[in-house]
Parts: sequence; C-alpha cells; structure tokens
Amino acid sequence: MYEPAQLRTFLAVAQTLSFTRAADRLGVRQSTVSQHVRRLEDATARQLFSRDTHRVELTRDGEAMLGFARTILEAHERAAAFFAGTRLRGRLRFGASEDFVLTRLPEILESFRRDHPEVDLELTVELSGTLHRRLAADRLDLVLAKRRVGDAHGELVWRDALAWIGAPRLRIDPDRPVPLVLFPPPGITRARALEVLEEHGRSWRIACTSASLSGLVAAARAGLGVMAHSRGLVPPGLVPLPPRSGLPDLGDVDFVLLHGRRRGRSQEAADALAATILTGADRLIRGGAASGTIVGGDGA
Repeated sequence: MYEPAQLRTFLAVAQTLSFTRAADRLGVRQSTVSQHVRRLEDATARQLFSRDTHRVELTRDGEAMLGFARTILEAHERAAAFFAGTRLRGRLRFGASEDFVLTRLPEILESFRRDHPEVDLELTVELSGTLHRRLAADRLDLVLAKRRVGDAHGELVWRDALAWIGAPRLRIDPDRPVPLVLFPPPGITRARALEVLEEHGRSWRIACTSASLSGLVAAARAGLGVMAHSRGLVPPGLVPLPPRSGLPDLGDVDFVLLHGRRRGRSQEAADALAATILTGADRLIRGGAASGTIVGGDGA
C-alpha cells in the first residue's frame, strides 16, 4: 500500500520542511517529490503537509505518519539485507557533534548495531568544527554535524533556526554586556553568536566556556548566561528567550552528514549508518525535551 520510495520522500520533506531541500537530498526533481507526496496522500486519503509558497508544516496526520514511515522503511531495509545474504563487516569511525548528546541518537545507533553486529563502530563526540577537521585528516569515516547555512559540503539532514536560550527566569539587562555561555573555538554556534552581537553593536562577555554540552547546560540552568543553540534541540530545563529580551536574530543552521574518503567496507558501513540516520532523523529533533518549529522555504 505504501511504496518505500514515497515514504523516503515523505521523511525527507518532513525533516527538512522544504520540497526543494528534500529534492536536493534525494537527488531527484522537485516535481518528483511533489508527485510522491501527492500519491502518498492519495493512498492515506489524508493531507500530510500544509503548505504554501512560504512554508511547509506537518499536519497532525503527517506527524502520525512519521512513526509508521520509519517502521516500514526499517523493516524493508532489514528484510533486504537479510535476503541479500550479505553482512556488513569492518571498522566504522563515526563522529557526532555535541548537539546530539541529549537526544535520541543512541537509539538510532542501537538500531544500526542490532542490524549490523559485525561492524566495529567507534564513536567520537566533538565540536562540529573539530569533526570537520578530523574528517579532512582522514581520521573519521562519517560525521553528523553542523555547517553554516550557505556552505555546500555535506548531505543536508535538516535545517533549524538558531535561538538564544537560557533559564526560564533569566532576564537580559539591555544596558549591560550580554553574558554568554559558549563552546570554545571552533564552535560554529559560538562564532555565529559573536558575529551577530558584533554586527548589532551589542557588548558581550563570556560567562562560561565548555567543550561539553552538559557543562554549558549546567551553567545556563544556573542563570550564568545565554546560549546560542538549535531551537529543535533545546535541552531540558532551558527555554528560548522571548523577543522582548532584545537579542538579535541568529539565523539558521544546517545539520549535515559528511562522508570521508570512500573505500571498501568502511564505505559500505558508512552508507548504511547514513541511511539509518536519515530514516530516523526526525526523532533527533522531536525526541528532545523541547521541540522547535523548523521553517521551510517553499511549498510543493
């Protein structure tokens, strides 16, 4: 009843909330994406997306379809691997940015390990900038990390708005420097936060620096300052600051998959893990304590 190709397209649109970016990810025309979504909506007799020329959003039925689509595709891929008679083996060096420490990424990795028990998975958790460097130095095979909007490298998983977040009762004094809770260089959100404040002439001071997301969250919960963070991955105990805080808009950030040098079994394992992450990527966003609204840039 539900074609795997249509379900993959549905997930791509649901995760990027953009027909154009979904087409880029899948390597197909935008008209093909629209056709797949239309056929899936015909098959379900439900509208899965509400869309116009400016934004794409999941409907309530679309939200329900997310879980069904993942389950069907995961079962389809397991069956295909079983009957193909091949088992992935070898060493896979995977890097994930600190952003995913408090998400459901462990569940996705557990699913991959269950399906491919003979792959030796080595996980590195670091800042996105550091992961990019390690990948370029051939020290990693696959990376899930942030990139600046406008950069072309990597396979887009989703785009999210950056937000200033802090403790629920935190108030920013407009007459005093903005207290910042930051990753150290080469943190991408750090660089963006400082750029935006400088562009708007806002003074700032660093209240806490830590390479650990848990350390930053502890400082922010204590009210030491504000963090620049993905709106869809807001950690428990923190909230986006309201517009009345007077802080400038941070723009968007991309989360991407990047492959290292492709060779042999490492390439096959990296491709399989990338497919698993893409199938369950919406869980990373919606599985957190606070879900953000990711705004797409086009309709069907």
